[in-house]
Amino acid sequence: MSNTTSTTAAPTTLRVQGMDCGGCERKVESALTRLSHVEHVSASSVTGSVRLTAPPGKTLQRAEIESTINALGYQVIDESVATPGAKESAPWWRTPKGRLVLVSGTLLALAWALKFAWPSLGTWPFVAATVVGLVPIVQRAGQALKMGNPFTIEMLMSIAALGALAINAAAEAAVVVFLFAVGEMLEGVAAAQARRSISALSKLTPSTARLLEQGEPREVAAASLVPGQRVQVRPGDRLPCDGNIIAGHSSIDESPVNGESVPREKAEGEAVFAGTVNLDGVLEVEVTRSAENNTIARVIQLVEEAQAAKAPVARFIDRFAFYYMPAVVGVALLVAVVPPLVSTMLWSESIYRALALLLIACPCALVISTPRRLLPGYR
Repeated sequence: MSNTTSTTAAPTTLRVQGMDCGGCERKVESALTRLSHVEHVSASSVTGSVRLTAPPGKTLQRAEIESTINALGYQVIDESVATPGAKESAPWWRTPKGRLVLVSGTLLALAWALKFAWPSLGTWPFVAATVVGLVPIVQRAGQALKMGNPFTIEMLMSIAALGALAINAAAEAAVVVFLFAVGEMLEGVAAAQARRSISALSKLTPSTARLLEQGEPREVAAASLVPGQRVQVRPGDRLPCDGNIIAGHSSIDESPVNGESVPREKAEGEAVFAGTVNLDGVLEVEVTRSAENNTIARVIQLVEEAQAAKAPVARFIDRFAFYYMPAVVGVALLVAVVPPLVSTMLWSESIYRALALLLIACPCALVISTPRRLLPGYR
């Protein structure tokens, strides 16, 4: 892919590794929309992609876009080797967020055990559990802050947890940080499951095809097939392309494409589709569509577009959160400062209430309540 993209072309899509929640999407969108050569950004944690459009008269600067995404802690991966919807398939306990949950949870349980066994240790075990769980959260908050986005859930969590430590509420801080880590881990698990569902579609098409040249079959990459070529499909093979039957007849299992459980009889002149299974006879098929435009590829594209498209309520929540988060921080500051100045309330009590407000008013519940469509298992 070149370093610039024409403004008259379709939106540019980049594959991004590391996004696994709505917060990740908003951080990427917020950072990229600040670039002068980017007019519109749509990030999807489910498909692991970012779609960008340049304003009239400008071109997208690939290098700057990649450096911006990398600065947020994500990675742009090569589209030539990336499988749509593919993502690392490690079990949750081997992911960074899963390991953080295990470590912080173990430390939290150990802190409670030490509290009852050796009360003289005070709150130090809880402080340790809080700090370990908070380090990656603070790092992500700092990355977003450098990109001009201070109002993130990570920033609110960092302020609340550090403030709780400052007023000697270490146990509460440790529990909240642990629960936040669990929530993030569950988001990652759900997003990975959705990505695996999309990736499974791409595996319906075989990687190789038997290309006929002067009547003799030769094995080639299915992705290299172009319209007009002819391929041989043996019984039991999946069709590597969309095409028309030139010779032969057979029963075709089309359930991978249309869900129809009963095989259909196909003869010369009839159309067949990539990913379906040839059950009986040997077929000679003329390719009618390239690999990137066959039936399976178009289904994947439709699924990704549907996943990337936000429901109206999700768009409303995004706009609402843009004003909501700064407002919550402002109100929390008022709760911390005003009562001690106009009443006999102690500063420690007012700060404690302000920190509680930050935690209670966290917009995560609003964001995750908006529906995701099509793929089961996603929240």
